[in-house]
Amino acid sequence: MVGDEQETWGEHAICRTADPDELFVDGAAPRVDRQFMLYQRWLNERLAVIEDPEHRRRLQHFVTWHQMRRLRSKAEKGPLGRSQISQAKQEITQAGAFLAWLADRDRTIEHCQQADLDAWHTEKLATRRPAQTFLRWCMKTSRMPRLTLPPQVINQEEAPLHQHRRLAILRRILNDDSLPLRARIAAALVLLYAQSVTRIVRLTVDDVIDDGATVTVRLGDPPSPLPEPVADLMRAYVRSCQHLPYASSRSSQWLFPGRQPGQPMNPVSLQVHLRKIGVPPQRGRTSAIRQLVLQAPAPVIAKALGYHDKTATRLVTEAGGTWSRYAPGDHTR
Repeated sequence: MVGDEQETWGEHAICRTADPDELFVDGAAPRVDRQFMLYQRWLNERLAVIEDPEHRRRLQHFVTWHQMRRLRSKAEKGPLGRSQISQAKQEITQAGAFLAWLADRDRTIEHCQQADLDAWHTEKLATRRPAQTFLRWCMKTSRMPRLTLPPQVINQEEAPLHQHRRLAILRRILNDDSLPLRARIAAALVLLYAQSVTRIVRLTVDDVIDDGATVTVRLGDPPSPLPEPVADLMRAYVRSCQHLPYASSRSSQWLFPGRQPGQPMNPVSLQVHLRKIGVPPQRGRTSAIRQLVLQAPAPVIAKALGYHDKTATRLVTEAGGTWSRYAPGDHTR
């Protein structure tokens, strides 16, 4: 629902300075996340060139009440990656393109029809898909009719790894001592526990619990036990972190410390390291979670791995199960 607060949106919500070192948001102290600051500068410039005032106003509302809140929340948990900012830019670019495209059809978003959405996505599905974030928000806030968006089409690069391929990659990274230890640990967390690189870089040394007999990692509740030889690799990796040339008292809290004091490793950098050793992060993660929800109840998996219920619900549905179903060995699709 559109409230008075939204209709009286002010320019103070998006910074107007061109210098990211002087950035202030809503009168608060300067943001420390550089990617966030650079994005706000890009956003101001992007909105300034939109000629239609109504289109600009709608995008400003979307930015203020959805996108910025989401980015700020992520920035508070860890540094934003370039891929996250790139996605945010694509959302704004394609949302603006959709509004202009709709206007060419002599229609406003309030009167958008299912045929319009179908035509928009049919022309250039991959390019135009980022507009769906804006479209879902418009539907949720009653700015447009509730229509059906086309389902996501998974291409070969996004398709989950076959189970045998995932296990083969896992065996290789665990047994090949020539590979960097940091990348091997990250790969194990992806392929065994379906962790995303953005969550992996936010792990701290305190999240690794070693009682001498077992090693567990605090991914969710309860902490997840590491099997051998992953446990021994983790012990060796934790010891090695203390001797990194850029480790300091401020950065030593991070399990994957970055080169800047006090900051964890950039998620994009970790993705690069994983791909160098032959581990596709997204495909490996998707394959792992789908296998896990076929072996234990989805609520248990979601809680243990720190997944949101909605994410686990979607993944277990894709895997052929239900929330209440315990399906060890059931691999129906």
